[in-house]
Amino acid sequence: MSMKRLLLSAGCLVLSVLPALAQTKVKIGVLNDMSGVYSDIGGKGSVLAAQLAAEDFAAISKDVTVEIVAADHQNKPDIGAGVARQWYDRDGVDAIFDVPTSSVALAVSQVTREKNKIFINSGAGTTDLTGPQCSPNTIHWTYDTYALANGTGGAMVKRGGDTWFFLTADYAFGQSLQNETAAVVTRSGGKVLGSAKVPFPASDFSSFLLQAQASRAKVIGLANAGGDTINAVKQAHEFGITEGGQKLAALLFYAQDAKALGLEIAKGLVLTEAFYWDLNDGTRAFSERFAKRANGNMPSMNQAGVYGGLMHYLKAVAATKSKDPKVVMEWMKANPTDDPLFGKGLVRPDGRTIHDMYLFEVKKPSESKGPWDVYNKLATIPGDQAFKPMSQGGCPLVGKS
Repeated sequence: MSMKRLLLSAGCLVLSVLPALAQTKVKIGVLNDMSGVYSDIGGKGSVLAAQLAAEDFAAISKDVTVEIVAADHQNKPDIGAGVARQWYDRDGVDAIFDVPTSSVALAVSQVTREKNKIFINSGAGTTDLTGPQCSPNTIHWTYDTYALANGTGGAMVKRGGDTWFFLTADYAFGQSLQNETAAVVTRSGGKVLGSAKVPFPASDFSSFLLQAQASRAKVIGLANAGGDTINAVKQAHEFGITEGGQKLAALLFYAQDAKALGLEIAKGLVLTEAFYWDLNDGTRAFSERFAKRANGNMPSMNQAGVYGGLMHYLKAVAATKSKDPKVVMEWMKANPTDDPLFGKGLVRPDGRTIHDMYLFEVKKPSESKGPWDVYNKLATIPGDQAFKPMSQGGCPLVGKS
């Protein structure tokens, strides 16, 4: 397939936010799933989040002009890598954002390093991005599988869920999420009774759920996301699995998933997120603006991560008056992160952004005051406790610390 046809099939689009009297022009690529199982938590909403970041930055600084392009990687590493190469080689893209699907993210991270550009990931979960496959050109902004496992896995074991069976999406993200959660369960004194690898994406979970049910594990860990998680939870409810005493642990779950499932089905699910629209005044104000331009939909944490990551990148370009990747990355790691969606944080030398994570429980229908009022916050997990210590990550770019 020619690169021209590849980008056409990827649904490439262009948007611009161009303040007057700009000194430095940057071109931003938002690369994600625009049409598949992850489109609701990324897709066009991530493009909107980038637009809002560009608009908000233009209101405080006239030093940087922003052009935004976007494409659909279709959850395929070869397509994602091909788009990234063309964006860098021919189209003058300076930095790529979002990129859910860990296999695609790892491919894009490699291309970014080869081309000496910048990649700020929001949508993927694998800890390899800041571990064995870390790159001086990549920042992992929003969440990762260690933070999810540490929050949800630890909470479920404390609630008595000490035996687990996993339904695992059969690619890098699912495997990473299972491995990280299994480690938490084992450290906490629990036991993993088994697992089933589920093709990605999947619509029929019946045979895998029956395996999980037969295991008699107290917790069925769903090491998947998006449409896969929704389908698995729906079918578990139809089979009456939770009525038999087993609990579901949705290891990557979003407010969008709770709304799609309905609270009657999703109630009681415990989960970990980096962002929720109703956390504080800053998240509410942003989310209301977002919803007005997104047909009433609230932003996901992935979309919020695109906003936060792009704001920090633009601050770096303005402060250094440079687009040079080394200069910009050094500034981003040397200066604290601070935005209304994630609060104060930092970017570690391995590229991991450190900020608070949150443990939530899905509300009962009787507790909800509106269609997007879906979570009760159970706990705030401080950033230095939420993410894997850098000394344990295995990033070859940094020493033990």
